[in-house]
Amino acid sequence: MDQHITGFHLDELNDWVAELACGHNQHVRHHPPWTNRPWVVTPEGRAKMCGQMLACKKCDEGAPPDRPVSGARDDS
Repeated sequence: MDQHITGFHLDELNDWVAELACGHNQHVRHHPPWTNRPWVVTPEGRAKMCGQMLACKKCDEGAPPDRPVSGARDDS
């Protein structure tokens, strides 16, 4: 199920995690050639992606939210 990206944060390994409107979190790593997401490495790139849709696998599985649903943030 597609969900809007509301913000981002870094995990304990310094990988970027998208915060979705549904309350789920999803890693959005840039590790070419397997995952090509160069926008995630800059504050400007992440800001442009806020509001965009991302497929939420956890919603598809019926998983409970990872966090309470809140406003956008970017801990850059």
